[in-house]
Amino acid sequence: MTTRRHILLLLAAALFAGNLPAVGHAAEPVAYDAAAFETAQQEGRPVLVQISAPWCPICRAQKPILAALAADPRFKDFAVFTIDFDAQRDLVRRFGAQMQSTLILYKGRTEVARSVGETQPEWIEQLLEKAL
Repeated sequence: MTTRRHILLLLAAALFAGNLPAVGHAAEPVAYDAAAFETAQQEGRPVLVQISAPWCPICRAQKPILAALAADPRFKDFAVFTIDFDAQRDLVRRFGAQMQSTLILYKGRTEVARSVGETQPEWIEQLLEKAL
């Protein structure tokens, strides 16, 4: 377990530094789309909603961690949607988010976990595992 955490940290650091090429994944984040969100929920897929802002340092720290976790086969079926905290205030309110750097996790239609401001890779990994 510790080795996996070290690998995730190194991968996240490499991605953050731009030393690795971008690779497409099933869990690659896309801008929030109501129809795609509804479809993913109907299919019973795990769904992650990331509410972030481009100026947010915590959001920037979360991105490489989430990218590294997206490479993990356990999370290949996740649908990941992004919402801009500043530009999409109606969606921010709809999801009940109080601030940027919010991660909301669904298993199908049921919200199973929520996190705000988390940047520890192992804690974000544990969050995602709740939807498996």
